[in-house]
Amino acid sequence: MSPRPLILRPERLFPPDPATRAVAVELYDGVRSLPLVSPHGHTDPRWFAENRPFSDPVSLLVAPDHYLTRMLYSRGVALEALGVAPRDGGAVADARSAWRTFAAHYHLFRGTPSGLWFDHVLVALFEVEQRLEPETADDIYDRISAALARPEFLPRALLDRFGIELLATTDSPLDDLAAHEQLAGDGLEGRVVPTFRPDPVVDPDTEDFADNLARLGGLTGEDTGRWTGYLDALRTRRGYFRRHGALSTDHGHPTARTADLAPGECQRLLDRVRAGTSSAEERECFRGQMLLEMARMSVDDGMVMQLHPGSRRNHNPLVAARFGPDRGADIPGPVEFTAGLKPLLDELGNDSRLRLVVFTLDESTFSRELAPLAGHYPCLVLGPPWWFLDSYEGMLRYRRTVTETAGFANTAGFNDDTRALLSIPARHDMARRVDCAYLAELVTTHRLELDDAHDLAVDLAVGLARHAYRLDRR
Repeated sequence: MSPRPLILRPERLFPPDPATRAVAVELYDGVRSLPLVSPHGHTDPRWFAENRPFSDPVSLLVAPDHYLTRMLYSRGVALEALGVAPRDGGAVADARSAWRTFAAHYHLFRGTPSGLWFDHVLVALFEVEQRLEPETADDIYDRISAALARPEFLPRALLDRFGIELLATTDSPLDDLAAHEQLAGDGLEGRVVPTFRPDPVVDPDTEDFADNLARLGGLTGEDTGRWTGYLDALRTRRGYFRRHGALSTDHGHPTARTADLAPGECQRLLDRVRAGTSSAEERECFRGQMLLEMARMSVDDGMVMQLHPGSRRNHNPLVAARFGPDRGADIPGPVEFTAGLKPLLDELGNDSRLRLVVFTLDESTFSRELAPLAGHYPCLVLGPPWWFLDSYEGMLRYRRTVTETAGFANTAGFNDDTRALLSIPARHDMARRVDCAYLAELVTTHRLELDDAHDLAVDLAVGLARHAYRLDRR
């Protein structure tokens, strides 16, 4: 059987109704080539600092993308067979074998966002003309490998090719940011920027938490065993990140709970979490207090604050122990925002110096809590659908549930939140198509004029993200 063609339909994701589709196409044509603003993601800054060729298709496209590996793992494919190396140094498939395994199971992604993104990468970047399946696996692998050896596929060249205006990485508070220093020295300051992710030193459930606090003290010269010294150490590290171009902080807490405790109680909690004798309730209370402390610091230093609550991290202990974190076993759970954020909002919710971007994995909160909160408090904006919601259906549900209460202006545009560098333009393209489809529906039902829809399409593509992350102040 001859290989089946791989086709990217130019009007994919647009409404089937001809009149609405025509409006969506017109709107999309106005934004399809706009720059990409990626204020939250997980690419490795060393890629851009070292600017070396990527070694092979698997280590770039498959192994680091838990959207892909989790699907195949759920169908009984071993992660080692996909090029994911175990922590103990055990055997792992070579790149070509892993690619063949991936190709043999690629049919599992039919109709999924991951399938749409990956097909986009194959066609738009590597000009692949046949579908990925066992019969075409080696030819496609060779095509991609040859392309990765060319100068136009070096990491910095891809920034230009994709039209990336800003790319934020996510970095430990203990990171020396050497890669970002090199990027600044090479003239990329302000284009690839770090993000301050303090979880290793504010979440007592983090592995080696007490050791991390000691390292934090060593880096800053502060006594992190004292509450005031601990806060001063965090301020010092935030300042360090800020000087290296950081625009925002990011907080991956299990809940959105915040707290406002007296200093003596804060010291007691710090003592217990450092000693490893705290209860689950005390650890959650400590995290809640630290969210308020981080918000207070954001008012002072101007960094945008991002909150990603509700993920039950590393739900599969076997996978976490063998392969480490971020292997596709982070599972959504219910989140409560109205009461949880109340202590923070009571103090800072009316202060426009604070910019708090809230994300959720719990769709039930969109219309019930998040849209009303963002539609009232000046400090609060809604982040785009995250993880299991960053799909055609999820994005449309998001727009339908939050727009009537929060409008468009109280949302933060789109960010790709990905470790998979080559998927960035595909993800932004999907978001732009979905937003244009939604706007077209508003136009054809006479809820929005066409000229306003054109303006909103630009806002949704780039303007809201620039504003939410204060890029318009640079």
